[in-house]
Amino acid sequence: MDWITHEEDVWFEFRGNSPHQLVPGRFYKGTVDGYADFGVFVDLAPNVTGLLHRSELDRRLETLEWEPGDDVFVQVKNVRDNGNVDLGWSIRETESEFRGARIHDPDGDHDGEPIEKEGGRGGSAVIKTKPVSGKKKKPAGAVTKSVEQESEPEPEPEPEQQSEQTTEADEDRAPTAKDVVDDIAETTEEAEPEAAEEEPVEEAGEAPERVTIADLENNVGDDVRVEGEIASVRQTGGPTVFELRDETAVVDCAAFVEAGVRAYPEVEVGDYVRIDGEVERRRGELQIETEELTILDGDDAETVSQRLADALSDEARPEAIAPLAAHEPVAAVGKSLLDAAEAIRRAVLESRPIVVRHTATADGYVAGAAVERAVLPLIRAEHPRDDAEYHYFTRRPLEEAVYGMDAATNDVTRMLEDRDRHDEKLPLVLLLGAGSTAESLDGLGLLGVYGSERVVVDAAPADEEVDEEVDVLVNPAREGADASDLSVGALTATLAVAVNDDVRDDVSHLPAVSYWENCPQQYLDLAADHGFDADLVRELREAIALEAYYQSYQDKRELIADLLFDADEALAGHVSEQFRIKLEAEIETAQANLERREVEGVSVAVLDSDAYSHRFDFPPTALLVDELHRRTREGDQFVTVSLGTDELYLRSTGDLDVHAVVESAAEKAPSAGLAAAGIREGRIEFLSGARDEALEAVLDAAAEQF
Repeated sequence: MDWITHEEDVWFEFRGNSPHQLVPGRFYKGTVDGYADFGVFVDLAPNVTGLLHRSELDRRLETLEWEPGDDVFVQVKNVRDNGNVDLGWSIRETESEFRGARIHDPDGDHDGEPIEKEGGRGGSAVIKTKPVSGKKKKPAGAVTKSVEQESEPEPEPEPEQQSEQTTEADEDRAPTAKDVVDDIAETTEEAEPEAAEEEPVEEAGEAPERVTIADLENNVGDDVRVEGEIASVRQTGGPTVFELRDETAVVDCAAFVEAGVRAYPEVEVGDYVRIDGEVERRRGELQIETEELTILDGDDAETVSQRLADALSDEARPEAIAPLAAHEPVAAVGKSLLDAAEAIRRAVLESRPIVVRHTATADGYVAGAAVERAVLPLIRAEHPRDDAEYHYFTRRPLEEAVYGMDAATNDVTRMLEDRDRHDEKLPLVLLLGAGSTAESLDGLGLLGVYGSERVVVDAAPADEEVDEEVDVLVNPAREGADASDLSVGALTATLAVAVNDDVRDDVSHLPAVSYWENCPQQYLDLAADHGFDADLVRELREAIALEAYYQSYQDKRELIADLLFDADEALAGHVSEQFRIKLEAEIETAQANLERREVEGVSVAVLDSDAYSHRFDFPPTALLVDELHRRTREGDQFVTVSLGTDELYLRSTGDLDVHAVVESAAEKAPSAGLAAAGIREGRIEFLSGARDEALEAVLDAAAEQF
C-alpha cells in the first residue's frame, strides 16, 4: 500500500523554509532549542521553530530530560496564520520505533523520497560546507582575562587546505555543527605544530575598532570589537550563544569549541566582556561569530559598567506622565508611576524577565493585558530571538488579591530554575491589584531574600508595612488621594502608556472595560472616541470575566488579546452571552433563597452559598456576591453575606474596615477561629464547626461600623 496513507507511521525530515509548508498530522524530526515556563521550543528547520506546550506532554515539564541540541520527534498539530507552529507529543522517540523516514522538501526534487541510513540523506550527495569563519580562532574553551594576556598561537593549516574551494551550494547553505566539527578535525590532523616562541597570529596593532551593537548593521562581514554585559547564555547543539548587551542594543555572539560543548565555561551572566569577531547574518538576524572573548575587570569593567548605567538612566525613565484622561487620584501618583515605568523599562534593557501577577478578575486581566501590550514591543525591539517575548514576559493570574507564600514559592522556584537552566537573571515581579496588604508580606519578603525587584500597583489603600517592603509602590491612598472611583485597570493603563506611549490608542478603552459600575464619564467618553460604545464595553467586560474564571492559573495571552485589542464584536458577543446565561441562572436561585434580617438598624441579606450555588462552576463566589449585592441592596445601610462551610464574603454599602470587623468579631466569638483571609475580596475564614457563631459575630461587628 502507498506510504502516503500511513504518514503517522513514518517521520519526516523538513527541508522547507516556511512554517506554512509543514503538513499538520505528520511527525517530524527536530532539535530542542530551549525551555520556557509553558513548554519546549523545537527547531524543525533553520528558520522554523514550533512550541510543544506543556499540556501536550505525557509527563511534567520539569521531569523532561531533553537538553538543548537533542534530536527529538514531534507531531505538527497546527500552523497558525501568524506562522506559530503548535506541536504535539510523540510516544515514539527513536528512529527504530517508526516504520520509515521520508524527506519533506516542498521546493526541492527529493520530496517524498526515503531517507537512506547510509550514503547521505534520501540518496542525495553529501555536500561539504565551508566553516563558520575562514579565519583562525582561539579555542573557545579558554577565557582571556585581560587584553594584554597572550595565548598560544593556533597551528597554521597546510597550504593545500587554505586553497580548498567550496561549491556554489556551500555558499548558499549555513554550516551545520557537524560541518564545523569535521573541518576542525581535518585542520588539526594535517596542521604542523608551531614552536611556542613564534609570534601570535594577530599582532596587537591589528585589534578591530570598537563599535556599538546598534551600528552592527553597517558592519556585516567585517571584524569588529564590542564591549558590554553578558545578558544570558544558552547552549545549542552546535555553538554556545552569549547574549551581549551594550549601551545601545543586544546581540547574539556565537562561540564554537565542539558541537554541544560549552564554550568559555568561566563566563557567567553579568560579566563585563570584550568580544572580537565577524558580523554575520543568521536567520535574518545579526550575529557575531566570536573569535576572542575577554573578561574585563578593574578599570576596564568599571568603564563599561558606567557606560551602560548612564545609557540605562537616560533611556529607562520616561520624561513625564501623560494620563489617558484627567483623574485626580491618577495625577496624585505621577512620580511613583514614573518610578514604576522606569523599573519596567530598565528590566527590559537589562534583559531581566518581567513576571506580572494580577487577580483572575476582569479588572485584573485588563490591568495585566495593558502592561503586556506596552512591554512586548519593547522586548521584540531589544532582543533578536523570535521567542524572546515568551522568555522575558510572563503573566500569572492570582486567585485572590493576596500574594501569599504559595504564589511566592512558585515564583521563586521558577526563577531559580530559569537561572540555573537558562542563565536568566532574576526577574522583576510586578503585582497589579494584589500584594498591597499585610497578608502579602511573607510572600514579598521571600522575593526580597533572593533580591528580586518588587513593584506593586493598586488602586485600593495599601498598608504601610508594604510600602517599606517593596521597591516601588503606586498607590493613591499613600499620597493622600481619594481613589474610591479608581480601578486597577484604569491606573495600570496609565502606567502602560508611561512605559510605551506608542500603545496609547490601543489601551484607551481599557479603563472603561475595567469598571463594573460607576465608571467615570471621562473614561466612557475616551472609549467611545476610540470606537468602543457602551454595549461593546459591557460585552468585553463580561467576556473577560468569564475567561478569567476558566483555568484562572493561565495567562490566556492570545485569547485576551483577541478580545481586548482586535475589537472582534462577534467573539466578545458570543462569550458575553455565555457569561449572562450562567450568571442569571445563579442569581435567580440566589435571590429566591436569600435570608433577610435586621441587625441594629442595618439591613442584611444572607445567602447560604453551599446550598444555593454551584461551588465548582461559574460564577465564582466573589463575583456572585458582588452582583447579588448590586441587585438587592436597599438604602445606605445594607450588608450582603455569602456564607459557605468555613468562609464568608462580606459586601456593604458603607466603607467597612474588614480588619476591624474581624478583630471585633473574634472577641465576640473567640472559639470560631475568625481570620481575615482576603481584605480586598472581603473574605473571612472561620472554623467549619462554628459557622452560625461566626456569622452572628461578623454581622454584629459590621453593624457597629455604620
